[in-house]
Amino acid sequence: MAALYVLIPVAVVLVALAIWVFFWAVDSGQFDDLDSPAHSILFDDDEALPKAEAKAPEETDRRNDD
Repeated sequence: MAALYVLIPVAVVLVALAIWVFFWAVDSGQFDDLDSPAHSILFDDDEALPKAEAKAPEETDRRNDD
């Protein structure tokens, strides 16, 4: 029974915190545009990927020195 005196206020505080975080997210615009991020993955990037730099022959395989 004594555990309920601790658990009930902790649960009320956690629910109040969750409600505050939800309203903060709504006010800060977290849920304004839900469609664009889902569709942006479908489009290709316009920029080309950088090419990997060529390594010097002595750096590519050091096992041949044995």
